[in-house]
Amino acid sequence: MNTALIQDRLRQYWLLARFDKPIGIYILLWPTLWALWIAGQGRPDPLAVAVFCAGVVLMRAAGCVINDYADKDFDPHVARTQHRPIAAGLVKPKEALALFAGLCLSAFGLVLLLNAYTIGLSFIAAFLAASYPFMKRYTQWPQAYLGMAFGFAVPMAFAALTERIPVVAWILYLAVMLWALVYDTMYAMVDIEDDRKIGVKSTAILFGDRVREITAALQIVILGLLIIVGRLSGLAWPYYLGLIAAAGLSLYQQQLIRHYHKPDCFKAFLNNHWFGLAVFIGIAAAYALG
Repeated sequence: MNTALIQDRLRQYWLLARFDKPIGIYILLWPTLWALWIAGQGRPDPLAVAVFCAGVVLMRAAGCVINDYADKDFDPHVARTQHRPIAAGLVKPKEALALFAGLCLSAFGLVLLLNAYTIGLSFIAAFLAASYPFMKRYTQWPQAYLGMAFGFAVPMAFAALTERIPVVAWILYLAVMLWALVYDTMYAMVDIEDDRKIGVKSTAILFGDRVREITAALQIVILGLLIIVGRLSGLAWPYYLGLIAAAGLSLYQQQLIRHYHKPDCFKAFLNNHWFGLAVFIGIAAAYALG
């Protein structure tokens, strides 16, 4: 195999894992950092932080790979996804499965540096990540299942740092689950016409004309849950400034999706990176100044 061919394969694997589009890493990373900082009371163990950050990158990549494998018969019929490596015939399904396995094993190798409780929870996390892409065939709530998968780093972070999962961790997990449901619904609004044609289910289709009202209500619930997290964790006033900023970003997202314009719906999805960052800055500042 010559150098040019090797470089092409690596490039296709890079694109398949979506390393060229880091938004997925960000929206997975922020709630992980929320949990690490709260569980570590502002001073999380550096090794745990490194393991979780690297794990986020690897598992997000693995999730993208298995998602495209699961959607290999759908993606060629969707305008936004028809040029992805598997859909375009540039990566074989067997190659994708091998890459998925390699990424998962690498992430598991990192988890082995943590305690037994966290290692046990990692099997649940891996199952959720591997099974999510198939949910859009069987349920109208695949975005909720995505939330379960994306948020599972929260209980794992508490297990890694405290060897237990307190009530505040589960409340934070619920907030992250609902947050993923909201932003992935906005993401699904971009593909709603294609999804209807090919029979893929989503909350964007399920909510229909009431998608704005429902996502807005969910955003209010999310902020309420985050307030409870702050109270239970004894977080100081900077945290609540972060939540005010997050509330402002939620209002902006609602403005973006009001006309169901695809590019604006995608902007609303991308804007959730700043929502996650605002909450994290609030948490970090609360511990630094409190």
